[in-house]
Parts: sequence; C-alpha cells; structure tokens
Amino acid sequence: MTKKHLIAILLGTVGFLLPLVLPLETLSLAGKINLGIFLMAAIFWILEPIPIYATSVLVMLMQIFLLSAESPIAGALGDFQAPAYTLYLNTLANSIIILFLGGFVLAAGAVKYQLDRNLSRIILKPFGTKPGSILMGLMLVTALLSGFMSNTATTAMMMAVILPIAAAAPEGDRFRIALALSIPFAANIGGILTPIGTPPNAIAINALVSRGIDMPFSSWMGYTAPLVISGLAALWFILIRMYPSSQARLPLQLEGKFQTSPKAIALYVIFALTVLLWVTEKLHEIPSGLVAFIPVALFPVFGIIERKEIRSLPWEVLWLMAGGMALGVAMNQTGLAVWLVELVPWAAMSPMMILAAFGVVAILLATFIANTVAATLLIPIMMTLVGSGIGDGFAIQTAALMVAVGASLGMSLPISTPPNAIAISTGLLNSSHMLRVGVVIGLVGYVLLLASAFLIWNLIF
Repeated sequence: MTKKHLIAILLGTVGFLLPLVLPLETLSLAGKINLGIFLMAAIFWILEPIPIYATSVLVMLMQIFLLSAESPIAGALGDFQAPAYTLYLNTLANSIIILFLGGFVLAAGAVKYQLDRNLSRIILKPFGTKPGSILMGLMLVTALLSGFMSNTATTAMMMAVILPIAAAAPEGDRFRIALALSIPFAANIGGILTPIGTPPNAIAINALVSRGIDMPFSSWMGYTAPLVISGLAALWFILIRMYPSSQARLPLQLEGKFQTSPKAIALYVIFALTVLLWVTEKLHEIPSGLVAFIPVALFPVFGIIERKEIRSLPWEVLWLMAGGMALGVAMNQTGLAVWLVELVPWAAMSPMMILAAFGVVAILLATFIANTVAATLLIPIMMTLVGSGIGDGFAIQTAALMVAVGASLGMSLPISTPPNAIAISTGLLNSSHMLRVGVVIGLVGYVLLLASAFLIWNLIF
C-alpha cells in the first residue's frame, strides 16, 4: 500500500470520526454516525485508497453493524427506530440492480455472437464515405448501443471500428481527433437515453420508486430523447468545426455477417423480446426490472452465455450501485438528508436557481469523480429538498432527471469516465483535445439540461 493510500485511509477515518466529536446539537447520534459514514465514503470514492465498489460494500457493512436493529449499539441510538439489517442488504437485490444485470447479460450475449458489430455494420452502411456523414453515423450507432450496453463496452467496441477509418486518413489530419472524441462523448450522451444506459439513471429511478413514483422504461426514453438528440447534434457540429477533415472522402470498410447457429438465433429472439417489452411497458405494465430478468434466466438456460461470460460480468458496478442506494436509504432513515438540506438557505432561492445550482454541481463533480458516485451523493439530498416543500415550483421527477443527466455531462477529463480513458489510450488524441471539446459540450449540455427541465419536464410532471 502506497503512502498516498495510507493518507487517504487516514482522511477517511478522520471523516468518519469528525461528526462524532463536533458539537452538532441538532443532529441525532444515528445521524452523526451516518454523516461519518457519508464523509468516509465520499473521501474513499474520490481518493480511491480501496476500489470504489469495495467502499460501497464497506458502507453497507458499517450500516448493518452501527445503524440496524441488530447492531450491538442499537440500544444507545436513543429515539432512532433502527430498521432491520435486511433494509440495507436488500439493495443488492433491488429491482434496479436486476434491471442493470439484465442489461449486462444482454451486452455479454451481443458481444459473444457479434450482434453489436453486425448492427453497427448495417446502421453505418447508409452514411457513405463523406467524413461528416461517417462521423454522424458513428455517433448515432455509439449512442444507440450505449443506451442498452455499458458505456465502457460500447466505447471499446466502437474504438475498434474507427481505428481503420482513422488509419485511412492522412498523417496529421485533424479529423482523426474528431473520430477519437466522437466515440466516448457519444457513449456518455447516449447513456442518458435509457434507465440502463448508465448507473446515475438507475439511482434516480430508485429514488423516485422509494417515494412511490414509477417511471417506466419508455417514459424515461421519451423524457430524455430530445436532450440526447440535441446533444449529439451539438457534439457533431462542434467536432466538425474544431477538427475538420482534409479529405473529401474516407473509405468505410465494415465486413461480417449475422451468425445463424441455434444459440445465436435464440439470442436474437430473446434480445428483441426484452427490448420490445421494455419500450412497451406502458401497454402491458410489466415492470422493467421483471422484464430484465428474462435474459438473466434464459441466456444460461439456452447456453447463450456460459460460466466464463457470467464470471466476466461487471459485478463490481452492481455492488457500487447497491452501496450508493444503501447510503441513500440510511440518509433518509436517520434524518441526515433533512439536516444537510437545512444547512443551506434554499427558501431564499427561486426554483430555477435551485435546479441550476444542482445541475452545475452534478456536472462539475462528475468531471472529477465517477458519475455514479456524484449521483449517489447528490440525489438523496435533492430528493429530500424537494420532498420538504422547499423545491415548490418543480416536480420531484424533474429534480431526479436534473441530477442524473447532469452527472452524465461531466466528461472533460480522461478520468471523468471510462470511455474517456479508453479514447486517450488509442494515442489519437491527448487530454488537451478532450478538455477543449469537453468544456464546450459541457456548457452546451448544461443549457440543454436547463431547457429540458423548464420547457419539457416541468410541463409534463
């Protein structure tokens, strides 16, 4: 363990103990303990002395032993009605976790049988050989795939697609930079489109469900599609202007064919059925989490994915999300979220100012730390703020969308998202290129976010 890690662990320990020794008279002992867990988790998530998913599991362990009815110190927590330890453990089997697990399984099957590559080949074919058209096609395919696969997996696949295109461009052609930036940024924006596109979306939906508000799969897509489409259009325009091609035409070589084995055909049928049921949830009213269990159950049954693929699923992402959900549960249970909200004179601010402030914070925070962590920290506070009545003037759904989408727009640095890191690793661009475009698209995205909140979401809800 390095000196940097030891310092981070020390800071996290201090963060945990600090609320217990400070004179926070208005906060209960349970609230102080949870504030300590919150501060420790934030420090560990930002500095990463241990993996971020390990921090999430540690959060759940501390909540069980310090804030549950089965805790050894439960009797010392005063008036706090400690919940059963299963309240925290149940986040590991939350319907949102199952929804994401279904998405991971679909993606694993699609990659194994090259469904993703073949879909890319078909969708890109009509875009011809003009640089601007190729760029548009790549972005649309990336964004669409990113809505149903992990951003990281989509970027890794699409980077393999653009490398021969970039190699066909002359040495020094600035369009190579546009190609390399289009994939991670389109993946980040495309992840906004569906509930399974990126973890912040699931965290927002879970926060709404905990307040008795359901947001179907198709509804989320309807609410976010205008922003995603306009964001992609803005990104395309920015890249074409900043990094134009010196060539009138570029060859686009995409080869392959759909597999026709029984397992591949079973994959196509189950994949299509799952997506169809997701986007028609309003018609049949089968919850998206239940639909997601179809591929989870049937893929192993039909041998579409086997032990190797199951072991390689990104389980750590599910642990990370579960820990964040457990933290949000405890913040509400202990009154910590209300206490944090009351620290700021929100009542003196207009609804637009409150939403605008959280949007800025979400984008800035997600630029420097994982967007999942940013959403985990901000959404419970925002939900409590709206639930307290201070946020009158905008709906709770608008608040959840504001923070979740804002967390996906912070992508100016290589460390901001895994897709950014993959793009940097190709050697086609450097961090200054990413920063330049990332700041511009972040500002444009923020304007689009505000417009969506006040011109679309607040009128719908």
